[in-house]
Amino acid sequence: MGDCRAKYPTPESPACPAGVAPSTRQSGKMRVVGFRWACDKQLRDAVTDFAGGSRHANLWAADLYDRSRARGHDHAHAVCILARARLYVIWHCWQDNAAYDPDKHHALQRVLTNRRATQNRAA
Repeated sequence: MGDCRAKYPTPESPACPAGVAPSTRQSGKMRVVGFRWACDKQLRDAVTDFAGGSRHANLWAADLYDRSRARGHDHAHAVCILARARLYVIWHCWQDNAAYDPDKHHALQRVLTNRRATQNRAA
């Protein structure tokens, strides 16, 4: 990715070079959305490996992966969805020049709150 923050002006911008954003081809009335083959393969491998492994240790990542699988996506597609979400978090940490803080990750806090509420109802 390099060290030039201006190269990626939005949180979505690193997803295309990393190969985790879908590729859209459109001509006239035809529109095809598919896998992005033209990307940095090493970056895609690193990001998807990181995302796939993170679902075992992080409740938010596991929840996002499980919801993707429940919608009918296969494992590889679910990992790409998770990798794109992880890149969003990484981009914010990079732009803010700050380390990841789970207390500031609102989606993680929402998952933790829902899990506590479920456990309280079961008890």
